[in-house]
This record gives sequence, structure tokens and C-alpha cells, in this order.
Amino acid sequence: MEATGASADSAQDNNIAGTERHEANVSELGGFKNSVDEILKKVNQLELRVNEVEQFYLNTSKKQMNSLKGSSLVKDKDKERQIPSLKKQQLDASRREAAAAKRMQELMRQFGTILRQIAQHRWAWPFMQPVDVKGLGLDDYYEVIDKPMDFSTIKNQMEAKDGTGYKNVHDICADVRLVFKNAMKYNDEKSDVHMMAKTLLEKFEERWLQLLPKVTEEEKRREEEELVAQMDMQLAQEAAYAKLARDISNELYEVDLHLEELREMVVRKCRKISTEEKRSIGTALSLLSPEDLLKALEIVAQSDPNFQSTAEEINLDMDAQVLICDPHHERPVFSSSKGFYYLDMIFGYVNLCRVNLPYGG
Repeated sequence: MEATGASADSAQDNNIAGTERHEANVSELGGFKNSVDEILKKVNQLELRVNEVEQFYLNTSKKQMNSLKGSSLVKDKDKERQIPSLKKQQLDASRREAAAAKRMQELMRQFGTILRQIAQHRWAWPFMQPVDVKGLGLDDYYEVIDKPMDFSTIKNQMEAKDGTGYKNVHDICADVRLVFKNAMKYNDEKSDVHMMAKTLLEKFEERWLQLLPKVTEEEKRREEEELVAQMDMQLAQEAAYAKLARDISNELYEVDLHLEELREMVVRKCRKISTEEKRSIGTALSLLSPEDLLKALEIVAQSDPNFQSTAEEINLDMDAQVLICDPHHERPVFSSSKGFYYLDMIFGYVNLCRVNLPYGG
């Protein structure tokens, strides 16, 4: 009776130990799965960043192919300059725009002086206000003139503060010319208005030629500044994306190392089932109740899509299975005569945790 009692206690201890080992394996596999999920999440994030970098360089390549010769000259001239950061460039751009706007205001002020000189001429009165089409009975005026213009309209637009005003001196010059050309177009060459418009246009062109060099110089300066700013911005973006590419490469390397560590951990836990264990498994499966056998086969089917657990004749390829053993034992530990296999998947490996199964069948 004492021997029988000792055997029962031993079997119970084995059952408890087997259950604890199973729970430990399940917990460990859960840790593996969580690690894999985190890696997949990280890889998905890195993929988005890689796509962003690829798109940037693709767009950059297209821009370089279509770039103007002037831009290449600026690049050759300034390639030794240290490119400022994006933040500093934004600050410099604001200052540059403010300075350019101030210079443009000065040019417009000088242009305003020319306009006042023309407006003070004794022949300027027909052009000071919009043409009184209705009062003068000019029924065909809008059929001849596409865009009416006069000095008061020009003055109002020069003084506009709501953003609708002139942006550069050339636009003002074009409207002043339009005032006189409209008058010359609508009125006969021998008419007083035509002669007055022609005379004032000539006087305006004389004064405009005196201001034109300053306007041309300012436009050239702004063009060069904008070209340099665009080049600096492009180079700064390239530097930023180059750093991003390096960071991504380093993170991918770390992910690869982590995957390799996980793979090695799983491999250490896994080994092929021995011939003796195959016989034990086959014998153990034959001892299972129909209900437990069905559960065991369903678990195998979960890890092998090609396995038909409900077929009339079932072939279980034991060579395709990988056994994850308890790290504290050279051989799997089994206990009582009933049980079935719990299988879990991690990196394509199958975990066979034997619970309540007698060693050797």
C-alpha cells in the first residue's frame, strides 16, 4: 500500500510538473509572439518612411533633369558654401522677403513721382478718370476697348492695402501705357485726344527709361536670391533625407539583430522529433479518446493548412513537426495515460507541449 501511495504521489507530482512546464512554455511563446508583433509594427512604420525617402529622391531626380542652366551655375558657384538648416532658411526667407518688399516700395514710390509728373501735364485731364461712356454717348466703346484704364484707377490700386494692389512696377507701367493706347485706339489719329495721348505716352516712356535700370537690377537680384534660396532648400532637404535614410538603415539593422536573436532563441528551444518519440507519439495518439484525438488533429490543422483533420484516413507527417522541449530536461516529460498535444506556432515552428502523456507510450 505504501508503494502504491508513493507511485500515486509521484504521478501527481509529474502531472503538476508537466502542467507547470506547459504553462511556462505557453507564457514563453506568448512573449515571442508579442516580440514578433512589435517587430512587425516597427517594420510597417519603417516601410512608410522608406517610401517617403524613395518618393523624395524620385521627385528630386525629375527636378534635376528639368532644371535650368542657371541653377547649375549657381550650384557650381556656391557648392562650397555651408548650407543653412531648414529653420534658418525659413527665417532668412522672411527677412529676404521683407527687404525685397521694402526695395519694391521704394521703386513704386519713384514710379509714383513719374505718374504725378505726367498727371500734372495740361493735357492729362482726359485720362484722369474713367471714360464717361454713357454721358458721351460712346455706344461702341466696350466693343473696341477690352480693358478700360485711367489714372485714378491706377492710383487706387497702387495705394491698396488689402492685397489687391500692384506687386511690381512693371504691372503699373503696363496699365499706364494702356491708358494712352486705349485713347489712341478708340480716337482718330487727327483727334485732339489721340494727339494728347500720344504726346503723354512719349513723355512717360522717356521718364520710364530713367527708372528701368533700377527695376531691372531689382528683378535680377530677386531672381538670383530666389534661385539660391531654392538651391539651399533643396540641398538642406537632401541632407535631411540622407540623415533619415541613415537612421532607417540603422533601425532596420537593429530589427534584423532582434529577429536573429529571436530566431536563435526559438532554435535553441526546438529540435526534430526522434524516432523513439515518433513511436511514442503514434502510440499515445492511438490511446486517445475519439474526442481528444479530434482536438489534437484540429490543433495540427491550425499549424498546417494542408492537413485534413476530418478526412477518413489521416496521414500525420511527423518529420514536418518540430518539438520544443522543456529547457531543464534532455527529454520531454510525460505523465499519466491520457492527454493530447498542444501546438503553437512561432516563426513557422510547432510547439508540442505534452501534457498528461506517458513517456514511451
